[in-house]
Amino acid sequence: MHWPGDAPPGNGVARDEGMAVPHTPRARSGPTAASAAPTATSTRTWCRRWTRRPCAPAWCGRHRPCSASARCTGACAGWAQGGCWALPCPPAASHPLPHSVTSVFFGGGTPSLASPGTVAAVLEAVAGAAHLPAGAEVTLEANPSSASASVLDGFRAAGVNRLSIGVQSLDDAELRMLGREHTAAEARKAVEAARGLFPGRTSIDLLFGLPGQSRDAWAQRLEATLRLCDDHISLYQLTLERGTALAAQVRAGALPAPPQDLLADMYHTARNVLGAAGFRHYEVSNFARKGALSTHNLSYWRAEQYIGVGPGAHGRFVLRAEGGCSREARVQTPEPVAWMREVQSQGHGTRSRAVLSPLEQLEELLTLGLRTDEGITHERWGHFSPQLNLQAVFGEPGEARALQQEGWLVLDSGGLRCTWAGLAVLDSLLPALLWQLQRVLGAARCPPRGAPAEERAGGGARGL
Repeated sequence: MHWPGDAPPGNGVARDEGMAVPHTPRARSGPTAASAAPTATSTRTWCRRWTRRPCAPAWCGRHRPCSASARCTGACAGWAQGGCWALPCPPAASHPLPHSVTSVFFGGGTPSLASPGTVAAVLEAVAGAAHLPAGAEVTLEANPSSASASVLDGFRAAGVNRLSIGVQSLDDAELRMLGREHTAAEARKAVEAARGLFPGRTSIDLLFGLPGQSRDAWAQRLEATLRLCDDHISLYQLTLERGTALAAQVRAGALPAPPQDLLADMYHTARNVLGAAGFRHYEVSNFARKGALSTHNLSYWRAEQYIGVGPGAHGRFVLRAEGGCSREARVQTPEPVAWMREVQSQGHGTRSRAVLSPLEQLEELLTLGLRTDEGITHERWGHFSPQLNLQAVFGEPGEARALQQEGWLVLDSGGLRCTWAGLAVLDSLLPALLWQLQRVLGAARCPPRGAPAEERAGGGARGL
């Protein structure tokens, strides 16, 4: 389940009560790798420009204590939650399979303030409505100030098997600047307790690009983190949120804003340091070793189906329970009090629901899939675009071909993905790729005059 206000283990989001907002590098106005790279453009901006919606459920929520999401696989009739939710399964399933929830994510630091009994009750409700395998990943995000050993042990007994801790920094001065309530000592204590209870399944969140932070100071933070961490680290470039005290201090000149070149250096320093320590850079902000990848959040980046429950939560799924066959985007009412009032009065808190067009689905798949080192496989692309494959869209002369020749992208038998250098400037590459996608799909739907009648009727775009 995901409480929107925090990243899926692996994306930047608003994590505090408006104090500061960590964002992922590259996929949102992050650092560029070289001056030769295209001009960096925020992916958040492009998501809104191209899809008119926030770019991902976990990155755009603003209320921490409020939403949950579960990833579903298999063919099913639906999962009822709160009187309104149903999560059907992929339309490609050829025969009925048990409805299975493969991961549950309690996001944001606030869930660690709930009682283990509350978490156990939620998991019991999920298991009662769907098949929750014994090996399903159940993640809880926690603030160090509310992650004592006794509390964490209670969560483990309730069914949690993976923990993500919002350390953010191991320097007390930086934590005070960010408005965090915990100290560096409390963060270390919480991580040590978590590692004892969830060995190999404890993740740490860390920020870089803080006002006044130097590259050397950042390198020292990384080394200190490596002495403390387990097998998963999420790194976020700090983005100042308008209206916060920290943003006001930077605008007033009381604190210095880090230059873009320094941010890029910090990011590459982290990639090199963590790579040398055996961590796989499997997503723009996420590093894991020994196979400790976040199962739940891979579902976001792979454009799988997920359901969001709670204020501000986002979901993407095919609603077969209503006889539908199209992928829907749903957004819950963001204000917690309003959401609860709507649930009590009308049985649900859904603020908006919209059927995603074929183009919108492919835009999301492209934007999110390229965030990972595996990129977008031919099989995954074919699920959303059976008639126009990756080669047809991005293999012909055009922007994508140029980016491949410049060493930013790779299109081969494995699919479409960024190179090591390209992953660092993904936000700079996306505008050109989105434009080419739109142009190719437009041409497929509108063949030139003189084309066979079946093509003019739209045959070239069938199945998209």
